[in-house]
Amino acid sequence: MTNARPRIALTSGEPAGIGPELCVRVAHEPRDAELIAIGDRNLLAGAAHIEHVPLARPVTPGKLDAGNARYVLAVLDRAVRGCLSGEFDGMVTAPVQKSAINDAGIAFTGHTEYLAERSHAEHVVMMLVGGGLRVALATTHLPLADVPRAITAASLGRTLRVLDADLKRRFHIGAPRILVAGLNPHSGESGHLGREDLAVIAPAIIEARGAGIDASGPIPADTLFVPERLKDADAVLAMYHDQGLPVLKYASFGRGVNITLGLPFIRTSVDHGTALDLAGTGRADPGSLREALQLAIDLASPA
Repeated sequence: MTNARPRIALTSGEPAGIGPELCVRVAHEPRDAELIAIGDRNLLAGAAHIEHVPLARPVTPGKLDAGNARYVLAVLDRAVRGCLSGEFDGMVTAPVQKSAINDAGIAFTGHTEYLAERSHAEHVVMMLVGGGLRVALATTHLPLADVPRAITAASLGRTLRVLDADLKRRFHIGAPRILVAGLNPHSGESGHLGREDLAVIAPAIIEARGAGIDASGPIPADTLFVPERLKDADAVLAMYHDQGLPVLKYASFGRGVNITLGLPFIRTSVDHGTALDLAGTGRADPGSLREALQLAIDLASPA
């Protein structure tokens, strides 16, 4: 903590999306933190405190322009520098449009991976929070066909260590209890429906338990999210994006928060995209950004 009140950087995301207008809306709401919105000054006119990063090209709401891709990344870089230096106590990110950045010839798979690279984080974990759930992901933005190859005992071990450590460090949970989903239907049905659960996931869980991590599984995903199981759990580790997140988003859509674990600073984000069709209409719901900002403030405040 650098101040009695946390200083939180708020990146404005894709300039043609709903991020800038949502940033302006939440910037005027009272909260126990100092908020610094980062983006083009004219784009964010009306926000309380603005760190100016100029647009490369004029913006029309809802109209993507790959010419502004480097501007989007410059906004992120400014927030990362501030977090690493201690200028900011955390960062909250409005959504970016990956396709617009890729169309500019820049390899970009998402906020999570980009922030990990920029901060030299060894291993990061994407976790969504909402509806009384915390759901972390063993893999993030991959085609489904690539998921089994991406899940290894070593990567699962690193993910469980980061998840356990940040539940303790960020959320102040003394002894986190983690439920681990299986990959295949019925967790592989003793190898008859795939061997990844037996050969990869189960050994990683055994090793994690040997290291003092309270992890259980692999549990079939179709029964993992029932209330009886969840009542004693602090987090769920799903094997892939669309295994765990539909349940969480059903429970909390519009109020869910994406948090990146394993970074050397606090980073939260919204649970939705750029909503180009809503940009400039004034109808975009700031609920998720509001929740992301409040979680960042809570995590950055003394326990």
